[in-house]
Amino acid sequence: MVIVLFIIINNLIFFPSNILCWDVFGYYLYLPLKFIYHDLGLQDESIIHSILKQYNNSGTFYQALRLPEGHYVMKYTMGLSILYSPFFFIGHIIAKLTGFAADGFSLPYQYSIFFGGIIYSIFAIIVLSRVLIRFFSERITAIVLIIVVFATNYIIHITMSGQNANSHNYLFLAYALILWLTILWHESNKLKHIVLLAVVCGITILIRPSEIVCLAIPVLWGVANKKTLIQKVQLLIRNYYQVLIFVAILAVIGSFQFIYWKIQTGKFLYNSYGGNAGEGFEFFSPYISKVLFSFRKGWLIYTPVMVIAIIGFIVMFKRNRAIFIALLAYFIFNIYIVSSWSNWWYTQSFSQRAMIPSYPIMAISLGYFFVWLFEQKKALKTAGLTVLAGLLLLNIFQTIQYANGTIHGDRMTREYYFAVFGKLKSTEEDKKLLMVNRSFYTTESLANEADYTSRLLKKLEFEEIDTRDSIPAYSGSRSFQLDSVNIYTPAIESTYEQLTKKDHAWIKVTAFVFPTEDNIQYPFSLVVHFTHNDYPYKYRAFDSEKMNLQINQWNKVTYLYLTPEVRKKYNNLKVYFWNRGTGKVYIDDLQVEVLEKK
Repeated sequence: MVIVLFIIINNLIFFPSNILCWDVFGYYLYLPLKFIYHDLGLQDESIIHSILKQYNNSGTFYQALRLPEGHYVMKYTMGLSILYSPFFFIGHIIAKLTGFAADGFSLPYQYSIFFGGIIYSIFAIIVLSRVLIRFFSERITAIVLIIVVFATNYIIHITMSGQNANSHNYLFLAYALILWLTILWHESNKLKHIVLLAVVCGITILIRPSEIVCLAIPVLWGVANKKTLIQKVQLLIRNYYQVLIFVAILAVIGSFQFIYWKIQTGKFLYNSYGGNAGEGFEFFSPYISKVLFSFRKGWLIYTPVMVIAIIGFIVMFKRNRAIFIALLAYFIFNIYIVSSWSNWWYTQSFSQRAMIPSYPIMAISLGYFFVWLFEQKKALKTAGLTVLAGLLLLNIFQTIQYANGTIHGDRMTREYYFAVFGKLKSTEEDKKLLMVNRSFYTTESLANEADYTSRLLKKLEFEEIDTRDSIPAYSGSRSFQLDSVNIYTPAIESTYEQLTKKDHAWIKVTAFVFPTEDNIQYPFSLVVHFTHNDYPYKYRAFDSEKMNLQINQWNKVTYLYLTPEVRKKYNNLKVYFWNRGTGKVYIDDLQVEVLEKK
Protein backbone atom coordinates (compact mmCIF):
# COMPACT_ATOMS: atom_id res chain seq x y z
CA MET A 1 0.00 0.00 0.00
CA VAL A 2 2.86 2.40 0.80
CA ILE A 3 4.43 1.74 -2.61
CA VAL A 4 1.11 2.25 -4.39
CA LEU A 5 0.54 5.57 -2.60
CA PHE A 6 4.09 6.65 -3.40
CA ILE A 7 3.60 5.91 -7.11
CA ILE A 8 0.38 7.93 -7.17
CA ILE A 9 1.82 10.88 -5.22
CA ASN A 10 5.06 10.95 -7.20
CA ASN A 11 3.15 10.97 -10.50
CA LEU A 12 1.04 13.88 -9.27
CA ILE A 13 4.12 15.79 -8.04
CA PHE A 14 5.73 15.43 -11.48
CA PHE A 15 2.47 16.01 -13.36
CA PRO A 16 3.36 16.33 -17.06
CA SER A 17 2.71 19.47 -19.07
CA ASN A 18 1.79 17.18 -21.98
CA ILE A 19 2.17 13.43 -21.63
CA LEU A 20 1.54 12.88 -25.35
CA CYS A 21 4.97 14.06 -26.47
CA TRP A 22 8.23 12.79 -27.96
CA ASP A 23 8.32 8.96 -28.19
CA VAL A 24 4.90 8.62 -26.53
CA PHE A 25 3.50 10.82 -29.31
CA GLY A 26 4.73 8.20 -31.80
CA TYR A 27 3.38 5.22 -29.84
CA TYR A 28 0.01 6.93 -29.50
CA LEU A 29 -0.46 8.28 -33.04
CA TYR A 30 -2.10 5.11 -34.35
CA LEU A 31 -5.23 5.86 -32.29
CA PRO A 32 -6.15 9.41 -33.36
CA LEU A 33 -5.04 8.81 -36.95
CA LYS A 34 -7.24 5.72 -37.20
CA PHE A 35 -10.32 6.67 -35.20
CA ILE A 36 -10.47 10.46 -35.55
CA TYR A 37 -8.68 11.47 -38.75
CA HIS A 38 -9.14 8.16 -40.65
CA ASP A 39 -5.70 8.64 -42.21
CA LEU A 40 -3.22 6.05 -40.89
CA GLY A 41 -0.87 6.77 -43.77
CA LEU A 42 -0.90 10.54 -43.14
CA GLN A 43 -1.78 11.36 -46.72
CA ASP A 44 -2.74 14.78 -45.37
CA GLU A 45 0.40 16.13 -43.69
CA SER A 46 -1.45 19.18 -42.41
CA ILE A 47 -2.94 17.00 -39.66
CA ILE A 48 0.46 16.56 -38.04
CA HIS A 49 1.57 20.13 -38.65
CA SER A 50 -1.51 21.55 -36.93
CA ILE A 51 -1.19 19.15 -33.98
CA LEU A 52 2.49 19.92 -33.44
CA LYS A 53 1.86 23.64 -33.75
CA GLN A 54 -1.00 23.61 -31.23
CA TYR A 55 0.31 21.12 -28.64
CA ASN A 56 4.10 21.22 -29.14
CA ASN A 57 4.33 17.43 -28.83
CA SER A 58 7.79 17.16 -30.42
CA GLY A 59 10.59 19.37 -31.69
CA THR A 60 10.70 17.46 -34.96
CA PHE A 61 8.43 14.84 -36.50
CA TYR A 62 10.81 11.89 -36.16
CA GLN A 63 8.03 9.51 -35.09
CA ALA A 64 7.18 8.51 -38.66
CA LEU A 65 9.08 7.87 -41.87
CA ARG A 66 8.03 9.56 -45.08
CA LEU A 67 7.90 7.15 -48.01
CA PRO A 68 8.81 8.03 -51.62
CA GLU A 69 5.11 7.94 -52.53
CA GLY A 70 4.52 10.86 -50.16
CA HIS A 71 2.65 9.21 -47.28
CA TYR A 72 4.10 8.03 -43.95
CA VAL A 73 4.70 4.83 -41.99
CA MET A 74 4.90 4.91 -38.20
CA LYS A 75 8.37 4.44 -36.72
CA TYR A 76 7.10 2.45 -33.72
CA THR A 77 5.04 -0.72 -33.68
CA MET A 78 1.47 -0.51 -32.41
CA GLY A 79 1.61 -2.52 -29.17
CA LEU A 80 1.44 0.45 -26.83
CA SER A 81 -1.45 1.99 -28.73
CA ILE A 82 -3.45 -1.16 -27.93
CA LEU A 83 -2.82 -0.65 -24.22
CA TYR A 84 -3.52 3.08 -24.48
CA SER A 85 -6.79 2.46 -26.35
CA PRO A 86 -9.24 2.06 -23.40
CA PHE A 87 -8.10 5.40 -22.00
CA PHE A 88 -8.03 7.01 -25.44
CA PHE A 89 -11.72 6.19 -25.86
CA ILE A 90 -12.49 7.42 -22.34
CA GLY A 91 -10.71 10.68 -23.19
CA HIS A 92 -12.63 10.91 -26.47
CA ILE A 93 -16.00 10.54 -24.72
CA ILE A 94 -15.04 13.10 -22.06
CA ALA A 95 -13.84 15.57 -24.71
CA LYS A 96 -17.17 15.35 -26.56
CA LEU A 97 -19.21 15.69 -23.38
CA THR A 98 -17.25 18.64 -21.98
CA GLY A 99 -16.71 20.74 -25.08
CA PHE A 100 -12.96 20.16 -25.38
CA ALA A 101 -11.54 19.61 -28.86
CA ALA A 102 -12.17 15.98 -29.82
CA ASP A 103 -8.88 15.94 -31.72
CA GLY A 104 -7.04 13.20 -29.82
CA PHE A 105 -4.65 15.54 -28.01
CA SER A 106 -6.64 17.97 -25.86
CA LEU A 107 -6.60 17.76 -22.05
CA PRO A 108 -9.15 14.92 -21.66
CA TYR A 109 -6.94 12.63 -23.77
CA GLN A 110 -3.78 13.69 -21.93
CA TYR A 111 -5.33 13.15 -18.50
CA SER A 112 -6.86 9.82 -19.50
CA ILE A 113 -3.55 8.41 -20.72
CA PHE A 114 -1.82 9.79 -17.62
CA PHE A 115 -4.21 8.23 -15.12
CA GLY A 116 -4.34 5.06 -17.21
CA GLY A 117 -0.59 4.74 -16.81
CA ILE A 118 -0.94 5.04 -13.03
CA ILE A 119 -3.51 2.24 -13.06
CA TYR A 120 -1.14 0.03 -15.08
CA SER A 121 1.71 0.84 -12.65
CA ILE A 122 -0.36 -0.12 -9.60
CA PHE A 123 -1.54 -3.31 -11.29
CA ALA A 124 2.10 -4.21 -12.07
CA ILE A 125 3.14 -3.94 -8.42
CA ILE A 126 0.15 -6.06 -7.32
CA VAL A 127 0.91 -8.78 -9.89
CA LEU A 128 4.62 -8.79 -9.05
CA SER A 129 3.84 -9.16 -5.35
CA ARG A 130 1.71 -12.22 -6.15
CA VAL A 131 4.57 -13.72 -8.14
CA LEU A 132 7.09 -13.13 -5.36
CA ILE A 133 4.87 -14.52 -2.60
CA ARG A 134 4.89 -17.85 -4.50
CA PHE A 135 8.61 -18.16 -3.77
CA PHE A 136 9.33 -16.11 -0.66
CA SER A 137 8.00 -15.03 2.71
CA GLU A 138 5.98 -11.84 3.12
CA ARG A 139 9.03 -10.17 4.65
CA ILE A 140 11.30 -10.95 1.70
CA THR A 141 8.54 -10.03 -0.78
CA ALA A 142 8.13 -6.63 0.88
CA ILE A 143 11.90 -5.98 0.93
CA VAL A 144 12.28 -6.93 -2.74
CA LEU A 145 9.43 -4.64 -3.80
CA ILE A 146 10.97 -1.76 -1.85
CA ILE A 147 14.33 -2.34 -3.53
CA VAL A 148 12.83 -2.57 -7.03
CA VAL A 149 10.89 0.67 -6.55
CA PHE A 150 13.31 2.74 -4.48
CA ALA A 151 16.79 1.35 -5.22
CA THR A 152 16.61 1.27 -9.03
CA ASN A 153 15.74 3.63 -11.88
CA TYR A 154 12.20 2.22 -12.00
CA ILE A 155 10.50 5.08 -10.17
CA ILE A 156 12.23 7.74 -12.28
CA HIS A 157 10.90 6.30 -15.50
CA ILE A 158 7.30 5.88 -14.40
CA THR A 159 7.08 9.37 -12.92
CA MET A 160 9.48 12.21 -13.62
CA SER A 161 11.11 11.00 -16.86
CA GLY A 162 8.81 9.88 -19.65
CA GLN A 163 6.04 9.80 -17.06
CA ASN A 164 4.14 6.51 -16.95
CA ALA A 165 3.30 6.41 -20.65
CA ASN A 166 6.61 5.15 -21.99
CA SER A 167 7.14 1.53 -22.96
CA HIS A 168 9.10 0.61 -19.83
CA ASN A 169 6.13 1.00 -17.50
CA TYR A 170 3.91 -1.21 -19.65
CA LEU A 171 6.58 -3.82 -20.31
CA PHE A 172 7.29 -4.06 -16.57
CA LEU A 173 3.63 -5.02 -16.11
CA ALA A 174 3.80 -7.37 -19.10
CA TYR A 175 6.72 -9.33 -17.65
CA ALA A 176 5.07 -9.54 -14.23
CA LEU A 177 1.99 -10.99 -15.97
CA ILE A 178 4.10 -13.38 -18.06
CA LEU A 179 5.66 -14.76 -14.87
CA TRP A 180 2.30 -15.01 -13.10
CA LEU A 181 0.48 -16.69 -16.01
CA THR A 182 3.41 -19.04 -16.65
CA ILE A 183 3.23 -20.19 -13.03
CA LEU A 184 -0.56 -20.66 -13.19
CA TRP A 185 -0.48 -22.62 -16.45
CA HIS A 186 2.26 -24.96 -15.27
CA GLU A 187 0.25 -25.63 -12.11
CA SER A 188 -3.13 -26.21 -13.74
CA ASN A 189 -2.65 -26.56 -17.53
CA LYS A 190 -5.90 -24.62 -17.93
CA LEU A 191 -6.78 -23.19 -21.32
CA LYS A 192 -7.68 -19.76 -19.94
CA HIS A 193 -4.18 -19.31 -18.54
CA ILE A 194 -2.38 -20.14 -21.76
CA VAL A 195 -4.78 -17.94 -23.76
CA LEU A 196 -4.07 -14.99 -21.46
CA LEU A 197 -0.34 -15.79 -21.58
CA ALA A 198 -0.42 -15.76 -25.38
CA VAL A 199 -2.25 -12.41 -25.43
CA VAL A 200 0.26 -10.84 -23.03
CA CYS A 201 3.27 -12.26 -24.91
CA GLY A 202 1.80 -11.12 -28.23
CA ILE A 203 1.23 -7.55 -27.07
CA THR A 204 4.67 -7.52 -25.41
CA ILE A 205 6.33 -8.40 -28.71
CA LEU A 206 4.07 -5.94 -30.52
CA ILE A 207 5.28 -3.17 -28.19
CA ARG A 208 8.90 -3.90 -29.03
CA PRO A 209 9.74 -6.79 -31.40
CA SER A 210 13.03 -7.45 -29.59
CA GLU A 211 10.90 -8.52 -26.61
CA ILE A 212 10.44 -11.83 -28.40
CA VAL A 213 12.94 -13.00 -25.77
CA CYS A 214 9.96 -13.10 -23.37
CA LEU A 215 9.08 -16.49 -24.89
CA ALA A 216 12.15 -17.98 -23.19
CA ILE A 217 10.30 -17.78 -19.87
CA PRO A 218 7.26 -20.01 -20.60
CA VAL A 219 9.18 -22.25 -23.01
CA LEU A 220 12.01 -23.08 -20.58
CA TRP A 221 10.01 -22.90 -17.34
CA GLY A 222 10.47 -26.09 -15.35
CA VAL A 223 13.49 -27.26 -17.38
CA ALA A 224 16.43 -28.01 -15.08
CA ASN A 225 18.13 -30.98 -16.72
CA LYS A 226 17.69 -33.61 -19.41
CA LYS A 227 14.97 -35.42 -17.45
CA THR A 228 12.87 -32.32 -16.90
CA LEU A 229 13.42 -31.27 -20.53
CA ILE A 230 11.86 -34.56 -21.64
CA GLN A 231 9.02 -34.00 -19.17
CA LYS A 232 8.45 -30.51 -20.53
CA VAL A 233 8.28 -31.80 -24.11
CA GLN A 234 5.80 -34.47 -23.00
CA LEU A 235 3.71 -31.81 -21.24
CA LEU A 236 3.56 -29.72 -24.40
CA ILE A 237 2.67 -32.77 -26.51
CA ARG A 238 -0.16 -33.74 -24.12
CA ASN A 239 -1.50 -30.21 -24.40
CA TYR A 240 -0.65 -29.76 -28.07
CA TYR A 241 -4.00 -28.12 -28.88
CA GLN A 242 -3.31 -25.45 -26.26
CA VAL A 243 0.15 -24.92 -27.71
CA LEU A 244 -1.40 -24.49 -31.17
CA ILE A 245 -3.86 -21.95 -29.75
CA PHE A 246 -0.93 -20.11 -28.10
CA VAL A 247 0.94 -19.93 -31.43
CA ALA A 248 -2.23 -18.91 -33.30
CA ILE A 249 -2.91 -16.04 -30.89
CA LEU A 250 0.68 -14.81 -31.27
CA ALA A 251 0.28 -14.94 -35.05
CA VAL A 252 -3.02 -13.05 -35.00
CA ILE A 253 -1.67 -10.28 -32.76
CA GLY A 254 1.51 -10.02 -34.85
CA SER A 255 -0.57 -9.86 -38.02
CA PHE A 256 -1.95 -6.46 -36.98
CA GLN A 257 1.48 -4.94 -37.56
CA PHE A 258 2.22 -6.98 -40.67
CA ILE A 259 -1.06 -5.91 -42.27
CA TYR A 260 -0.40 -2.27 -41.42
CA TRP A 261 3.07 -2.45 -43.00
CA LYS A 262 1.65 -4.21 -46.07
CA ILE A 263 -1.00 -1.53 -46.58
CA GLN A 264 1.40 1.37 -46.09
CA THR A 265 4.59 0.04 -47.71
CA GLY A 266 3.60 -2.94 -49.85
CA LYS A 267 5.73 -5.24 -47.66
CA PHE A 268 4.70 -7.48 -44.77
CA LEU A 269 8.06 -6.86 -43.09
CA TYR A 270 9.40 -3.33 -43.00
CA ASN A 271 12.26 -1.65 -41.13
CA SER A 272 10.47 1.45 -39.87
CA TYR A 273 13.73 2.66 -38.29
CA GLY A 274 15.31 2.70 -41.74
CA GLY A 275 14.82 6.44 -42.04
CA ASN A 276 17.69 6.95 -39.61
CA ALA A 277 20.77 4.95 -40.56
CA GLY A 278 22.37 6.17 -37.33
CA GLU A 279 20.21 3.71 -35.35
CA GLY A 280 20.17 -0.05 -35.64
CA PHE A 281 21.24 -3.35 -34.17
CA GLU A 282 24.92 -4.30 -34.05
CA PHE A 283 24.54 -7.99 -33.23
CA PHE A 284 28.15 -8.81 -34.10
CA SER A 285 29.64 -6.06 -31.94
CA PRO A 286 27.35 -5.41 -28.95
CA TYR A 287 28.19 -2.66 -26.46
CA ILE A 288 27.94 -4.91 -23.40
CA SER A 289 30.74 -3.31 -21.36
CA LYS A 290 29.35 0.19 -22.01
CA VAL A 291 25.80 -0.80 -21.18
CA LEU A 292 26.91 -2.35 -17.89
CA PHE A 293 29.84 -0.24 -16.71
CA SER A 294 30.14 3.11 -18.50
CA PHE A 295 29.82 6.28 -16.44
CA ARG A 296 27.70 7.70 -19.20
CA LYS A 297 24.82 5.26 -18.69
CA GLY A 298 26.18 2.04 -17.20
CA TRP A 299 23.42 -0.06 -15.62
CA LEU A 300 25.59 -1.40 -12.82
CA ILE A 301 27.17 2.02 -12.21
CA TYR A 302 23.86 3.83 -11.71
CA THR A 303 21.80 0.86 -10.47
CA PRO A 304 24.44 -1.04 -8.48
CA VAL A 305 21.86 -2.97 -6.45
CA MET A 306 21.43 -5.15 -9.54
CA VAL A 307 24.86 -6.62 -8.84
CA ILE A 308 23.14 -8.24 -5.84
CA ALA A 309 20.35 -9.49 -8.13
CA ILE A 310 22.90 -11.07 -10.47
CA ILE A 311 24.54 -12.81 -7.48
CA GLY A 312 21.06 -14.04 -6.59
CA PHE A 313 21.09 -16.23 -9.70
CA ILE A 314 23.74 -18.36 -7.99
CA VAL A 315 21.40 -18.95 -5.04
CA MET A 316 18.51 -19.61 -7.43
CA PHE A 317 20.61 -22.26 -9.18
CA LYS A 318 21.07 -24.07 -5.88
CA ARG A 319 17.55 -23.60 -4.50
CA ASN A 320 15.20 -23.68 -7.49
CA ARG A 321 16.81 -25.02 -10.62
CA ALA A 322 13.39 -25.54 -12.21
CA ILE A 323 13.09 -21.80 -12.90
CA PHE A 324 16.80 -20.98 -13.04
CA ILE A 325 17.41 -21.84 -16.70
CA ALA A 326 14.32 -19.99 -17.94
CA LEU A 327 15.11 -16.78 -16.06
CA LEU A 328 18.86 -16.85 -16.69
CA ALA A 329 18.32 -17.51 -20.40
CA TYR A 330 15.96 -14.55 -20.60
CA PHE A 331 18.44 -12.35 -18.69
CA ILE A 332 21.37 -13.23 -20.97
CA PHE A 333 19.38 -12.86 -24.20
CA ASN A 334 17.93 -9.56 -22.99
CA ILE A 335 21.33 -8.09 -22.04
CA TYR A 336 22.67 -9.10 -25.44
CA ILE A 337 19.79 -7.50 -27.36
CA VAL A 338 19.76 -4.31 -25.26
CA SER A 339 23.53 -4.00 -25.73
CA SER A 340 23.29 -4.55 -29.49
CA TRP A 341 21.36 -1.36 -30.15
CA SER A 342 23.72 1.21 -31.67
CA ASN A 343 22.16 4.03 -29.63
CA TRP A 344 23.00 2.07 -26.47
CA TRP A 345 22.68 5.11 -24.15
CA TYR A 346 18.96 5.37 -25.00
CA THR A 347 18.83 9.19 -24.99
CA GLN A 348 17.58 11.17 -21.95
CA SER A 349 17.33 8.70 -19.08
CA PHE A 350 18.83 7.63 -15.77
CA SER A 351 20.82 4.39 -15.85
CA GLN A 352 19.71 1.88 -18.51
CA ARG A 353 15.99 2.42 -18.93
CA ALA A 354 15.83 -0.48 -21.40
CA MET A 355 16.54 -2.84 -18.47
CA ILE A 356 13.43 -1.82 -16.50
CA PRO A 357 11.17 -4.43 -18.17
CA SER A 358 13.48 -7.15 -16.82
CA TYR A 359 13.03 -6.08 -13.18
CA PRO A 360 10.22 -8.59 -12.40
CA ILE A 361 12.70 -11.33 -13.35
CA MET A 362 15.49 -9.66 -11.38
CA ALA A 363 13.11 -9.35 -8.42
CA ILE A 364 13.02 -13.14 -8.16
CA SER A 365 16.81 -13.40 -8.18
CA LEU A 366 16.93 -10.62 -5.55
CA GLY A 367 14.53 -12.63 -3.44
CA TYR A 368 16.81 -15.67 -3.54
CA PHE A 369 19.72 -13.52 -2.43
CA PHE A 370 17.72 -12.52 0.65
CA VAL A 371 16.82 -16.15 1.32
CA TRP A 372 20.55 -16.84 1.51
CA LEU A 373 21.38 -13.67 3.46
CA PHE A 374 18.81 -14.29 6.21
CA GLU A 375 20.31 -17.72 6.79
CA GLN A 376 23.74 -16.30 7.55
CA LYS A 377 25.26 -15.38 10.90
CA LYS A 378 24.27 -12.08 12.44
CA ALA A 379 27.49 -10.24 11.51
CA LEU A 380 27.27 -11.15 7.81
CA LYS A 381 23.53 -10.50 7.74
CA THR A 382 24.05 -7.07 9.30
CA ALA A 383 26.83 -6.23 6.86
CA GLY A 384 24.73 -7.31 3.90
CA LEU A 385 21.69 -5.32 4.99
CA THR A 386 23.90 -2.29 5.66
CA VAL A 387 25.30 -2.45 2.11
CA LEU A 388 21.80 -2.77 0.69
CA ALA A 389 20.58 0.16 2.77
CA GLY A 390 23.51 2.21 1.46
CA LEU A 391 22.66 1.31 -2.13
CA LEU A 392 19.03 2.26 -1.54
CA LEU A 393 20.03 5.64 -0.07
CA LEU A 394 22.50 6.20 -2.92
CA ASN A 395 19.76 5.62 -5.48
CA ILE A 396 17.33 7.93 -3.68
CA PHE A 397 19.99 10.66 -3.56
CA GLN A 398 20.91 10.18 -7.22
CA THR A 399 17.22 10.26 -8.12
CA ILE A 400 17.08 13.70 -6.50
CA GLN A 401 20.24 14.66 -8.40
CA TYR A 402 18.61 13.56 -11.65
CA ALA A 403 15.44 15.51 -10.83
CA ASN A 404 17.62 18.58 -10.18
CA GLY A 405 19.54 18.11 -13.42
CA THR A 406 22.79 17.40 -11.55
CA ILE A 407 22.95 13.95 -13.10
CA HIS A 408 22.47 14.53 -16.80
CA GLY A 409 20.29 12.33 -18.98
CA ASP A 410 22.88 11.47 -21.62
CA ARG A 411 26.06 13.56 -21.24
CA MET A 412 27.65 12.01 -18.13
CA THR A 413 31.39 11.32 -17.95
CA ARG A 414 33.56 9.66 -15.31
CA GLU A 415 35.12 13.02 -14.41
CA TYR A 416 31.77 14.76 -14.06
CA TYR A 417 30.27 11.86 -12.06
CA PHE A 418 32.94 12.17 -9.35
CA ALA A 419 32.90 15.98 -9.51
CA VAL A 420 29.21 16.05 -8.53
CA PHE A 421 29.18 12.95 -6.34
CA GLY A 422 27.31 13.91 -3.17
CA LYS A 423 26.28 17.31 -4.55
CA LEU A 424 22.71 18.45 -5.08
CA LYS A 425 23.76 21.10 -7.59
CA SER A 426 26.57 21.26 -10.13
CA THR A 427 28.68 24.33 -10.82
CA GLU A 428 29.45 25.84 -14.21
CA GLU A 429 32.99 24.50 -13.79
CA ASP A 430 31.58 21.00 -13.19
CA LYS A 431 29.44 21.24 -16.34
CA LYS A 432 32.55 21.69 -18.48
CA LEU A 433 33.29 18.02 -17.74
CA LEU A 434 30.06 16.85 -19.42
CA MET A 435 29.98 15.46 -22.94
CA VAL A 436 29.20 17.95 -25.69
CA ASN A 437 25.56 19.05 -25.87
CA ARG A 438 23.94 17.52 -28.93
CA SER A 439 20.70 19.30 -29.72
CA PHE A 440 17.48 17.53 -30.69
CA TYR A 441 16.81 20.41 -33.05
CA THR A 442 18.24 21.17 -36.49
CA THR A 443 19.86 24.51 -35.56
CA GLU A 444 23.18 24.24 -33.71
CA SER A 445 25.52 26.94 -32.48
CA LEU A 446 29.05 26.89 -31.12
CA ALA A 447 29.27 29.35 -28.23
CA ASN A 448 32.92 28.72 -27.28
CA GLU A 449 34.82 28.52 -30.57
CA ALA A 450 37.95 29.77 -28.77
CA ASP A 451 38.12 26.39 -26.99
CA TYR A 452 38.65 24.66 -30.34
CA THR A 453 41.53 24.42 -32.77
CA SER A 454 40.84 24.61 -36.48
CA ARG A 455 42.37 22.81 -39.42
CA LEU A 456 41.44 22.79 -43.09
CA LEU A 457 40.01 19.47 -44.24
CA LYS A 458 39.58 20.30 -47.91
CA LYS A 459 38.79 23.14 -50.29
CA LEU A 460 37.16 22.82 -53.72
CA GLU A 461 38.04 25.69 -56.04
CA PHE A 462 36.51 24.01 -59.14
CA GLU A 463 39.38 25.15 -61.37
CA GLU A 464 39.41 21.77 -63.11
CA ILE A 465 35.75 22.09 -64.18
CA ASP A 466 35.31 22.17 -67.95
CA THR A 467 33.48 25.49 -68.48
CA ARG A 468 31.55 25.73 -71.71
CA ASP A 469 30.25 29.23 -71.10
CA SER A 470 31.82 32.30 -69.69
CA ILE A 471 30.71 32.17 -66.06
CA PRO A 472 31.65 34.21 -63.00
CA ALA A 473 34.27 33.04 -60.52
CA TYR A 474 34.90 34.31 -57.02
CA SER A 475 38.57 33.36 -57.20
CA GLY A 476 40.63 31.90 -59.99
CA SER A 477 39.00 31.52 -63.39
CA ARG A 478 36.19 29.06 -62.82
CA SER A 479 33.32 28.09 -60.52
CA PHE A 480 30.73 25.31 -60.50
CA GLN A 481 27.42 25.91 -62.26
CA LEU A 482 24.35 24.37 -60.62
CA ASP A 483 21.42 24.11 -63.05
CA SER A 484 18.61 21.74 -64.01
CA VAL A 485 21.15 19.20 -65.34
CA ASN A 486 23.93 19.54 -62.77
CA ILE A 487 21.88 19.54 -59.58
CA TYR A 488 24.74 18.52 -57.24
CA THR A 489 28.24 19.92 -56.80
CA PRO A 490 31.12 17.52 -56.19
CA ALA A 491 31.15 16.59 -52.50
CA ILE A 492 33.83 16.99 -49.87
CA GLU A 493 34.03 13.63 -48.11
CA SER A 494 35.86 12.15 -45.12
CA THR A 495 35.43 9.25 -42.71
CA TYR A 496 34.87 10.13 -39.06
CA GLU A 497 38.18 8.58 -38.03
CA GLN A 498 39.95 10.87 -40.53
CA LEU A 499 38.13 13.89 -39.08
CA THR A 500 38.98 13.36 -35.42
CA LYS A 501 40.03 10.86 -32.77
CA LYS A 502 37.81 12.59 -30.21
CA ASP A 503 34.17 12.06 -29.30
CA HIS A 504 33.04 15.01 -31.40
CA ALA A 505 34.13 17.74 -33.78
CA TRP A 506 32.48 20.75 -35.32
CA ILE A 507 32.41 21.03 -39.10
CA LYS A 508 32.62 24.61 -40.36
CA VAL A 509 31.55 24.94 -43.98
CA THR A 510 32.14 28.09 -45.98
CA ALA A 511 31.43 28.77 -49.64
CA PHE A 512 30.70 31.61 -52.04
CA VAL A 513 27.43 31.48 -53.97
CA PHE A 514 26.25 33.58 -56.92
CA PRO A 515 22.48 33.22 -57.47
CA THR A 516 21.21 34.51 -60.81
CA GLU A 517 17.51 34.37 -59.93
CA ASP A 518 15.31 34.71 -56.88
CA ASN A 519 16.54 32.02 -54.49
CA ILE A 520 13.07 31.46 -53.00
CA GLN A 521 11.43 30.75 -56.35
CA TYR A 522 14.54 28.85 -57.51
CA PRO A 523 15.83 27.27 -54.26
CA PHE A 524 19.02 25.38 -53.49
CA SER A 525 20.64 24.01 -50.32
CA LEU A 526 23.97 23.36 -48.66
CA VAL A 527 23.80 19.74 -47.45
CA VAL A 528 25.84 18.06 -44.71
CA HIS A 529 25.34 14.50 -43.46
CA PHE A 530 27.00 11.22 -42.52
CA THR A 531 26.30 7.92 -44.26
CA HIS A 532 26.12 4.34 -43.02
CA ASN A 533 25.86 1.61 -45.67
CA ASP A 534 25.13 4.41 -48.18
CA TYR A 535 22.14 5.66 -46.16
CA PRO A 536 22.33 9.21 -44.75
CA TYR A 537 21.87 10.19 -41.11
CA LYS A 538 22.07 13.43 -39.20
CA TYR A 539 21.06 15.02 -42.48
CA ARG A 540 21.11 18.82 -42.38
CA ALA A 541 20.19 21.16 -45.24
CA PHE A 542 20.90 24.88 -45.03
CA ASP A 543 18.32 26.24 -47.49
CA SER A 544 18.83 29.25 -49.70
CA GLU A 545 15.59 30.73 -48.37
CA LYS A 546 17.41 31.27 -45.05
CA MET A 547 20.73 32.52 -46.46
CA ASN A 548 19.80 36.20 -46.98
CA LEU A 549 21.45 36.33 -50.42
CA GLN A 550 21.88 39.12 -52.94
CA ILE A 551 21.14 38.24 -56.59
CA ASN A 552 23.89 38.53 -59.24
CA GLN A 553 26.72 38.95 -56.80
CA TRP A 554 28.93 36.75 -54.66
CA ASN A 555 27.68 35.96 -51.16
CA LYS A 556 29.67 34.23 -48.43
CA VAL A 557 27.78 31.36 -46.77
CA THR A 558 28.87 29.82 -43.45
CA TYR A 559 27.34 26.80 -41.73
CA LEU A 560 28.27 24.93 -38.51
CA TYR A 561 27.55 21.23 -38.05
CA LEU A 562 28.23 19.13 -34.95
CA THR A 563 29.23 15.56 -35.74
CA PRO A 564 26.73 12.97 -34.53
CA GLU A 565 27.63 9.98 -32.39
CA VAL A 566 28.58 8.00 -35.43
CA ARG A 567 27.35 4.44 -35.94
CA LYS A 568 30.84 3.37 -37.06
CA LYS A 569 34.15 5.24 -37.18
CA TYR A 570 34.38 4.56 -40.91
CA ASN A 571 31.04 6.30 -41.61
CA ASN A 572 31.45 9.02 -44.19
CA LEU A 573 30.87 12.79 -43.96
CA LYS A 574 29.53 14.41 -47.14
CA VAL A 575 29.27 18.16 -47.82
CA TYR A 576 27.82 19.48 -51.09
CA PHE A 577 25.33 21.87 -52.69
CA TRP A 578 22.03 20.66 -54.12
CA ASN A 579 19.94 22.60 -56.65
CA ARG A 580 16.30 22.07 -55.59
CA GLY A 581 14.96 24.25 -58.40
CA THR A 582 15.72 24.89 -62.07
CA GLY A 583 17.64 28.15 -61.84
CA LYS A 584 21.37 28.75 -62.30
CA VAL A 585 23.56 29.16 -59.22
CA TYR A 586 27.34 29.42 -59.22
CA ILE A 587 29.36 27.91 -56.37
CA ASP A 588 33.03 28.66 -55.64
CA ASP A 589 35.60 27.93 -52.93
CA LEU A 590 33.60 25.30 -51.05
CA GLN A 591 35.67 24.71 -47.93
CA VAL A 592 35.40 22.48 -44.85
CA GLU A 593 37.28 23.14 -41.61
CA VAL A 594 37.41 20.73 -38.67
CA LEU A 595 37.19 22.28 -35.20
CA GLU A 596 38.52 20.03 -32.43
CA LYS A 597 38.46 20.60 -28.67
CA LYS A 598 41.80 21.88 -27.39
